[in-house]
Amino acid sequence: MAAETRTSSPPGRTIRVPGGYSAYVPHPLPPRIEYGPALVRALSEADRAIGRLAGEGGRLPNPHLLIRPFIRREAVLSSRIEGTQATLGELLAAEAGATVDRSPADLREVANYVVALEHGIRRLATLPLSLRLVRELHERLMRGVRGDFADPGEFRRSQNWIGAPGSTLQNAVYVPPPPREMKDALGAWEAFLHDRALPPLVQVALVHYQFEAIHPFVDGNGRVGRLLISLFLVERDLLPSPLLYLSAYFEATRRDYYQRLLAVSHGGDWNGWLAYFLAGVARQAEDAVSRAARINETLARWRVAVSGASATTLSLLDLLAENPFWTINKASERLGVAFTTAQRAIERLEKARVLKRISKVRRDRVYCARAILDILEEPARLEP
Repeated sequence: MAAETRTSSPPGRTIRVPGGYSAYVPHPLPPRIEYGPALVRALSEADRAIGRLAGEGGRLPNPHLLIRPFIRREAVLSSRIEGTQATLGELLAAEAGATVDRSPADLREVANYVVALEHGIRRLATLPLSLRLVRELHERLMRGVRGDFADPGEFRRSQNWIGAPGSTLQNAVYVPPPPREMKDALGAWEAFLHDRALPPLVQVALVHYQFEAIHPFVDGNGRVGRLLISLFLVERDLLPSPLLYLSAYFEATRRDYYQRLLAVSHGGDWNGWLAYFLAGVARQAEDAVSRAARINETLARWRVAVSGASATTLSLLDLLAENPFWTINKASERLGVAFTTAQRAIERLEKARVLKRISKVRRDRVYCARAILDILEEPARLEP
Protein backbone atom coordinates (compact mmCIF):
# COMPACT_ATOMS: atom_id res chain seq x y z
CA MET A 1 0.00 0.00 0.00
CA ALA A 2 2.81 2.40 0.89
CA ALA A 3 4.21 1.96 -2.60
CA GLU A 4 1.11 3.55 -4.13
CA THR A 5 2.07 7.04 -3.05
CA ARG A 6 5.51 8.46 -3.61
CA THR A 7 6.94 11.93 -3.24
CA SER A 8 9.48 13.53 -5.53
CA SER A 9 11.33 14.72 -2.44
CA PRO A 10 11.29 13.94 1.31
CA PRO A 11 8.27 15.37 3.21
CA GLY A 12 10.53 17.75 5.11
CA ARG A 13 13.99 18.34 6.46
CA THR A 14 15.59 18.05 9.86
CA ILE A 15 17.66 21.03 10.96
CA ARG A 16 20.09 21.42 13.83
CA VAL A 17 19.14 24.33 16.08
CA PRO A 18 21.76 26.34 18.08
CA GLY A 19 20.14 25.19 21.33
CA GLY A 20 21.53 21.72 20.69
CA TYR A 21 18.38 20.02 19.44
CA SER A 22 16.96 19.03 16.05
CA ALA A 23 13.69 20.31 14.59
CA TYR A 24 11.57 19.21 11.65
CA VAL A 25 10.62 21.65 8.88
CA PRO A 26 7.98 20.33 6.46
CA HIS A 27 8.35 21.07 2.77
CA PRO A 28 5.57 23.04 1.07
CA LEU A 29 2.52 21.12 -0.09
CA PRO A 30 1.48 19.28 -2.15
CA PRO A 31 3.66 16.18 -2.40
CA ARG A 32 3.55 14.18 -5.63
CA ILE A 33 0.78 11.64 -5.19
CA GLU A 34 0.29 8.54 -7.32
CA TYR A 35 -3.24 7.21 -7.05
CA GLY A 36 -3.14 3.41 -6.83
CA PRO A 37 -6.25 1.22 -6.58
CA ALA A 38 -6.47 1.23 -2.78
CA LEU A 39 -6.20 5.01 -2.53
CA VAL A 40 -8.71 5.55 -5.34
CA ARG A 41 -11.13 3.17 -3.61
CA ALA A 42 -10.74 4.96 -0.25
CA LEU A 43 -11.30 8.34 -1.90
CA SER A 44 -14.36 7.06 -3.77
CA GLU A 45 -15.92 5.66 -0.58
CA ALA A 46 -15.30 8.90 1.30
CA ASP A 47 -16.75 10.97 -1.55
CA ARG A 48 -19.89 8.82 -1.68
CA ALA A 49 -20.35 9.02 2.09
CA ILE A 50 -19.95 12.79 2.08
CA GLY A 51 -22.44 13.02 -0.77
CA ARG A 52 -25.00 10.99 1.18
CA LEU A 53 -24.51 13.21 4.23
CA ALA A 54 -24.84 16.36 2.12
CA GLY A 55 -28.04 15.01 0.61
CA GLU A 56 -29.52 14.03 3.96
CA GLY A 57 -28.44 17.33 5.48
CA GLY A 58 -30.29 19.22 2.76
CA ARG A 59 -33.47 17.21 3.35
CA LEU A 60 -33.55 17.40 7.14
CA PRO A 61 -36.70 19.18 8.34
CA ASN A 62 -34.77 21.03 11.05
CA PRO A 63 -31.08 21.22 10.05
CA HIS A 64 -30.51 24.46 11.96
CA LEU A 65 -31.57 22.71 15.17
CA LEU A 66 -29.59 19.51 14.59
CA ILE A 67 -26.36 21.38 13.86
CA ARG A 68 -26.20 22.66 17.44
CA PRO A 69 -25.87 19.32 19.27
CA PHE A 70 -23.53 18.01 16.57
CA ILE A 71 -21.24 21.00 17.11
CA ARG A 72 -21.33 20.43 20.86
CA ARG A 73 -20.59 16.74 20.45
CA GLU A 74 -17.55 17.65 18.37
CA ALA A 75 -16.47 20.18 21.00
CA VAL A 76 -16.61 17.55 23.74
CA LEU A 77 -14.72 14.89 21.76
CA SER A 78 -12.09 17.28 20.42
CA SER A 79 -11.45 18.64 23.92
CA ARG A 80 -11.33 15.10 25.32
CA ILE A 81 -8.32 14.35 23.11
CA GLU A 82 -6.55 17.16 24.99
CA GLY A 83 -7.51 15.77 28.40
CA THR A 84 -10.73 17.64 29.19
CA GLN A 85 -13.25 15.34 30.89
CA ALA A 86 -16.59 17.12 30.39
CA THR A 87 -19.32 15.01 28.77
CA LEU A 88 -21.85 16.05 26.18
CA GLY A 89 -24.67 15.60 28.67
CA GLU A 90 -22.93 17.90 31.15
CA LEU A 91 -22.36 20.59 28.53
CA LEU A 92 -25.95 20.48 27.26
CA ALA A 93 -27.35 20.40 30.79
CA ALA A 94 -25.22 23.37 31.83
CA GLU A 95 -26.40 25.33 28.79
CA ALA A 96 -29.98 24.56 29.85
CA GLY A 97 -29.30 26.04 33.27
CA ALA A 98 -28.72 22.88 35.28
CA THR A 99 -26.05 22.54 37.95
CA VAL A 100 -23.55 19.87 36.91
CA ASP A 101 -20.80 18.15 38.85
CA ARG A 102 -17.93 19.20 36.59
CA SER A 103 -15.22 21.80 36.98
CA PRO A 104 -16.07 25.17 35.42
CA ALA A 105 -12.66 25.12 33.72
CA ASP A 106 -13.49 21.95 31.79
CA LEU A 107 -16.88 23.27 30.76
CA ARG A 108 -15.31 26.57 29.69
CA GLU A 109 -12.79 24.79 27.46
CA VAL A 110 -15.53 22.87 25.69
CA ALA A 111 -17.77 25.94 25.44
CA ASN A 112 -14.89 27.89 23.88
CA TYR A 113 -14.61 25.25 21.16
CA VAL A 114 -18.29 25.80 20.34
CA VAL A 115 -17.74 29.57 20.24
CA ALA A 116 -14.71 29.19 17.95
CA LEU A 117 -16.45 26.87 15.51
CA GLU A 118 -19.60 28.97 15.32
CA HIS A 119 -17.43 32.07 14.80
CA GLY A 120 -15.58 30.32 11.98
CA ILE A 121 -18.81 29.34 10.22
CA ARG A 122 -20.06 32.94 10.38
CA ARG A 123 -16.74 34.36 9.19
CA LEU A 124 -16.65 32.14 6.09
CA ALA A 125 -19.34 34.41 4.64
CA THR A 126 -16.82 37.25 4.42
CA LEU A 127 -13.36 35.75 4.99
CA PRO A 128 -11.79 32.67 3.37
CA LEU A 129 -9.79 30.14 5.33
CA SER A 130 -6.57 31.97 6.04
CA LEU A 131 -3.97 32.67 8.70
CA ARG A 132 -6.09 35.58 9.87
CA LEU A 133 -9.05 33.29 10.48
CA VAL A 134 -6.79 30.72 12.15
CA ARG A 135 -5.67 33.37 14.64
CA GLU A 136 -9.28 34.39 15.29
CA LEU A 137 -10.22 30.78 15.99
CA HIS A 138 -7.30 30.35 18.38
CA GLU A 139 -8.13 33.55 20.25
CA ARG A 140 -11.68 32.39 20.93
CA LEU A 141 -10.62 28.86 21.72
CA MET A 142 -8.00 29.79 24.31
CA ARG A 143 -9.63 32.84 25.88
CA GLY A 144 -9.76 32.51 29.67
CA VAL A 145 -8.73 28.85 29.88
CA ARG A 146 -5.57 26.92 30.77
CA GLY A 147 -3.93 27.98 27.53
CA ASP A 148 -4.55 31.68 28.22
CA PHE A 149 -0.84 32.01 29.00
CA ALA A 150 -0.13 31.00 25.40
CA ASP A 151 -0.96 34.36 23.78
CA PRO A 152 -4.45 33.59 22.42
CA GLY A 153 -4.64 34.54 18.76
CA GLU A 154 -0.86 34.88 18.34
CA PHE A 155 1.54 32.52 16.64
CA ARG A 156 4.30 31.30 18.90
CA ARG A 157 7.57 33.17 19.23
CA SER A 158 9.39 30.34 20.99
CA GLN A 159 10.12 26.68 20.36
CA ASN A 160 7.59 24.06 21.39
CA TRP A 161 7.69 20.28 21.28
CA ILE A 162 5.58 17.14 21.65
CA GLY A 163 6.46 14.37 24.05
CA ALA A 164 5.61 12.56 27.23
CA PRO A 165 5.24 14.60 30.45
CA GLY A 166 8.69 15.68 31.60
CA SER A 167 10.28 15.37 28.16
CA THR A 168 12.68 18.01 26.85
CA LEU A 169 13.66 19.31 23.45
CA GLN A 170 16.48 16.79 23.41
CA ASN A 171 14.27 13.71 23.88
CA ALA A 172 10.91 14.90 22.53
CA VAL A 173 8.90 12.68 20.18
CA TYR A 174 8.51 15.56 17.74
CA VAL A 175 9.96 19.07 17.49
CA PRO A 176 8.21 21.37 14.97
CA PRO A 177 10.01 24.15 13.07
CA PRO A 178 11.61 27.02 15.01
CA PRO A 179 9.75 30.37 14.84
CA ARG A 180 11.61 31.75 11.82
CA GLU A 181 11.12 28.62 9.72
CA MET A 182 7.58 28.33 11.07
CA LYS A 183 6.60 31.67 9.51
CA ASP A 184 7.76 30.56 6.07
CA ALA A 185 5.97 27.23 6.46
CA LEU A 186 2.75 28.97 7.46
CA GLY A 187 2.93 31.22 4.41
CA ALA A 188 3.26 28.20 2.12
CA TRP A 189 0.46 26.42 4.01
CA GLU A 190 -1.90 29.38 3.53
CA ALA A 191 -1.12 29.47 -0.20
CA PHE A 192 -1.95 25.76 -0.45
CA LEU A 193 -5.32 26.37 1.25
CA HIS A 194 -6.42 28.25 -1.88
CA ASP A 195 -5.15 25.63 -4.34
CA ARG A 196 -7.98 23.92 -6.24
CA ALA A 197 -5.97 21.32 -8.17
CA LEU A 198 -6.46 18.34 -5.84
CA PRO A 199 -9.60 16.43 -4.82
CA PRO A 200 -10.94 18.38 -1.81
CA LEU A 201 -10.83 15.42 0.58
CA VAL A 202 -7.20 14.72 -0.31
CA GLN A 203 -6.40 18.40 0.10
CA VAL A 204 -7.99 18.69 3.55
CA ALA A 205 -6.07 15.60 4.69
CA LEU A 206 -2.82 17.24 3.59
CA VAL A 207 -3.85 20.57 5.14
CA HIS A 208 -4.49 18.89 8.49
CA TYR A 209 -1.21 17.00 8.51
CA GLN A 210 0.79 20.12 7.61
CA PHE A 211 -0.88 22.28 10.25
CA GLU A 212 -0.09 19.72 12.94
CA ALA A 213 3.50 19.43 11.64
CA ILE A 214 3.98 23.22 11.81
CA HIS A 215 2.34 23.41 15.27
CA PRO A 216 2.16 27.23 15.17
CA PHE A 217 0.74 27.86 18.65
CA VAL A 218 2.14 27.21 22.10
CA ASP A 219 -1.10 25.39 22.97
CA GLY A 220 -4.35 24.51 21.21
CA ASN A 221 -2.86 23.26 17.93
CA GLY A 222 -4.82 20.00 17.86
CA ARG A 223 -8.16 21.67 18.47
CA VAL A 224 -7.57 24.39 15.88
CA GLY A 225 -6.44 21.74 13.40
CA ARG A 226 -9.66 19.80 13.91
CA LEU A 227 -11.75 22.96 13.64
CA LEU A 228 -10.18 23.64 10.26
CA ILE A 229 -11.37 20.30 8.87
CA SER A 230 -15.01 21.18 9.53
CA LEU A 231 -14.59 24.70 8.15
CA PHE A 232 -12.82 23.46 5.02
CA LEU A 233 -15.69 21.07 4.18
CA VAL A 234 -18.21 23.90 4.49
CA GLU A 235 -16.11 26.44 2.58
CA ARG A 236 -15.68 24.02 -0.34
CA ASP A 237 -19.43 23.28 -0.37
CA LEU A 238 -18.89 19.60 0.30
CA LEU A 239 -21.51 19.96 3.02
CA PRO A 240 -24.33 22.50 3.35
CA SER A 241 -23.73 22.77 7.10
CA PRO A 242 -21.17 21.49 9.62
CA LEU A 243 -22.50 17.98 10.24
CA LEU A 244 -19.26 16.02 9.82
CA TYR A 245 -16.59 15.94 12.51
CA LEU A 246 -13.56 13.68 12.79
CA SER A 247 -12.71 14.10 16.48
CA ALA A 248 -14.74 11.01 17.40
CA TYR A 249 -12.68 9.00 14.92
CA PHE A 250 -9.37 10.51 16.02
CA GLU A 251 -10.23 10.00 19.69
CA ALA A 252 -11.29 6.36 19.19
CA THR A 253 -8.17 5.60 17.11
CA ARG A 254 -5.82 7.96 18.92
CA ARG A 255 -2.75 5.75 18.70
CA ASP A 256 -3.18 5.24 14.95
CA TYR A 257 -3.78 8.98 14.50
CA TYR A 258 -0.45 9.98 16.01
CA GLN A 259 1.42 7.12 14.38
CA ARG A 260 0.09 8.06 10.94
CA LEU A 261 1.10 11.70 11.40
CA LEU A 262 4.61 10.73 12.53
CA ALA A 263 4.93 8.19 9.71
CA VAL A 264 4.63 11.05 7.23
CA SER A 265 7.22 13.20 9.00
CA HIS A 266 9.65 10.32 9.57
CA GLY A 267 9.22 8.37 6.35
CA GLY A 268 6.99 10.19 3.90
CA ASP A 269 4.11 7.70 4.22
CA TRP A 270 1.50 9.94 2.66
CA ASN A 271 -0.48 6.93 1.48
CA GLY A 272 -0.92 5.58 5.00
CA TRP A 273 -2.09 8.97 6.25
CA LEU A 274 -4.50 9.53 3.35
CA ALA A 275 -6.00 6.04 3.68
CA TYR A 276 -6.49 6.55 7.43
CA PHE A 277 -8.00 10.03 7.01
CA LEU A 278 -10.35 9.06 4.17
CA ALA A 279 -11.56 6.02 6.12
CA GLY A 280 -12.41 8.39 8.97
CA VAL A 281 -14.36 10.68 6.65
CA ALA A 282 -16.39 7.75 5.31
CA ARG A 283 -17.12 6.26 8.74
CA GLN A 284 -18.03 9.58 10.36
CA ALA A 285 -20.23 10.67 7.46
CA GLU A 286 -22.18 7.40 7.74
CA ASP A 287 -22.36 7.84 11.51
CA ALA A 288 -23.71 11.40 11.15
CA VAL A 289 -26.38 10.29 8.67
CA SER A 290 -27.48 7.56 11.07
CA ARG A 291 -27.67 9.87 14.09
CA ALA A 292 -29.56 12.59 12.23
CA ALA A 293 -32.04 10.10 10.79
CA ARG A 294 -32.68 8.45 14.16
CA ILE A 295 -33.20 11.80 15.88
CA ASN A 296 -35.74 12.79 13.25
CA GLU A 297 -37.47 9.42 13.45
CA THR A 298 -37.73 9.80 17.23
CA LEU A 299 -39.20 13.29 16.93
CA ALA A 300 -41.70 12.08 14.31
CA ARG A 301 -42.82 9.27 16.61
CA TRP A 302 -43.29 11.73 19.46
CA ARG A 303 -45.33 14.09 17.27
CA VAL A 304 -47.77 11.25 16.70
CA ALA A 305 -47.86 10.54 20.43
CA VAL A 306 -48.83 14.16 21.23
CA SER A 307 -51.02 14.81 18.20
CA GLY A 308 -53.58 17.45 19.00
CA ALA A 309 -51.28 19.16 21.50
CA SER A 310 -50.85 22.92 21.59
CA ALA A 311 -48.60 24.77 19.15
CA THR A 312 -46.28 25.57 22.07
CA THR A 313 -45.92 21.88 22.91
CA LEU A 314 -45.08 21.00 19.30
CA SER A 315 -42.58 23.87 19.07
CA LEU A 316 -40.88 22.67 22.25
CA LEU A 317 -40.81 19.15 20.85
CA ASP A 318 -38.84 20.39 17.84
CA LEU A 319 -36.39 22.17 20.15
CA LEU A 320 -35.42 18.83 21.70
CA ALA A 321 -33.30 18.28 18.56
CA GLU A 322 -31.29 21.33 19.57
CA ASN A 323 -30.87 20.38 23.22
CA PRO A 324 -32.56 17.48 25.02
CA PHE A 325 -32.32 19.42 28.33
CA TRP A 326 -34.81 22.18 29.20
CA THR A 327 -36.10 24.10 32.18
CA ILE A 328 -39.45 25.87 32.22
CA ASN A 329 -37.72 29.24 32.36
CA LYS A 330 -35.48 28.43 29.37
CA ALA A 331 -38.42 27.10 27.36
CA SER A 332 -40.49 30.18 28.21
CA GLU A 333 -37.66 32.47 27.14
CA ARG A 334 -36.85 30.61 23.92
CA LEU A 335 -40.46 30.19 22.77
CA GLY A 336 -41.51 33.68 23.80
CA VAL A 337 -44.44 32.46 25.89
CA ALA A 338 -45.56 32.89 29.48
CA PHE A 339 -44.04 30.72 32.19
CA THR A 340 -47.34 28.91 32.79
CA THR A 341 -47.71 28.20 29.03
CA ALA A 342 -44.23 26.67 28.89
CA GLN A 343 -44.98 24.73 32.07
CA ARG A 344 -48.09 23.18 30.53
CA ALA A 345 -46.10 22.22 27.41
CA ILE A 346 -43.42 20.51 29.48
CA GLU A 347 -46.03 18.71 31.57
CA ARG A 348 -47.69 17.47 28.37
CA LEU A 349 -44.38 16.07 27.10
CA GLU A 350 -43.65 14.60 30.51
CA LYS A 351 -47.03 12.84 30.50
CA ALA A 352 -46.24 11.41 27.04
CA ARG A 353 -42.90 10.13 28.44
CA VAL A 354 -40.94 12.33 26.05
CA LEU A 355 -39.38 14.31 28.90
CA LYS A 356 -38.33 13.16 32.34
CA ARG A 357 -37.51 15.39 35.29
CA ILE A 358 -33.90 14.80 36.30
CA SER A 359 -33.47 17.34 39.10
CA LYS A 360 -34.97 17.01 42.54
CA VAL A 361 -35.13 20.72 43.37
CA ARG A 362 -38.55 22.34 43.14
CA ARG A 363 -37.23 25.59 41.70
CA ASP A 364 -36.09 25.67 38.05
CA ARG A 365 -36.48 21.94 37.56
CA VAL A 366 -34.52 20.34 34.69
CA TYR A 367 -36.11 17.95 32.21
CA CYS A 368 -34.39 15.68 29.70
CA ALA A 369 -35.41 13.85 26.52
CA ARG A 370 -33.22 10.86 27.30
CA ALA A 371 -33.81 9.11 23.97
CA ILE A 372 -32.27 12.06 22.09
CA LEU A 373 -29.34 12.31 24.48
CA ASP A 374 -28.64 8.58 24.11
CA ILE A 375 -28.39 8.94 20.32
CA LEU A 376 -25.99 11.87 20.66
CA GLU A 377 -23.82 10.24 23.32
CA GLU A 378 -23.45 6.74 21.93
CA PRO A 379 -19.91 5.85 20.76
CA ALA A 380 -19.05 6.41 17.11
CA ARG A 381 -19.63 3.53 14.73
CA LEU A 382 -16.25 2.97 13.11
CA GLU A 383 -16.89 -0.28 11.27
CA PRO A 384 -16.89 -0.12 7.44
